[in-house]
Amino acid sequence: MGPIIRLSDNAASRIKEIMSGAEKNAIGVRVSVKSGGCAGMSYVMEYSKELNPNDEVIEEKGVKVFIDSAAVIYLLGTEMDYKKEELSSSFVFNNPNETERCGCGESFKID
Repeated sequence: MGPIIRLSDNAASRIKEIMSGAEKNAIGVRVSVKSGGCAGMSYVMEYSKELNPNDEVIEEKGVKVFIDSAAVIYLLGTEMDYKKEELSSSFVFNNPNETERCGCGESFKID
């Protein structure tokens, strides 16, 4: 089995930037999935202050990403990218498991 999530260079450098400004006790970035959004599920990113026993840890390109154990099945094979656009910049999840994505890109569905 390959990595749950791959980080693009842009995503890794942006996480480094975020972490350099993070609170002292933050150890990385946590990615989880919650119900909600127009397509049923959405990605959640937040600082991780401690390692939960069930977390999957991705260490790549000098950054640590913690994957919530409940999110692993939804994220397998996903590439995490960071896109800068004129009016907004955001992390983008290129997830091969998605069967539907809402127009605003905030939520997705997996059958």
